[in-house]
Amino acid sequence: MANTYKTKQGDMWDLIAYNELGNELYMDELIAANISYREVVVFSAGVTLTLPTISTPVGSSLPPWKQS
Repeated sequence: MANTYKTKQGDMWDLIAYNELGNELYMDELIAANISYREVVVFSAGVTLTLPTISTPVGSSLPPWKQS
């Protein structure tokens, strides 16, 4: 079962991405996972959104034992 989020009055894409996914830059992935709401700017309360799974890329500057 996918993770979901139920909106509160006044929620916006960037705020949801920041609070639920850890960074507002994941807003594009959040919108893509909820494409039917793509034109909503400010949410009303009670809309159920699907939270995408975010895989954080491992940077090559990390030591080898932290890259897996």
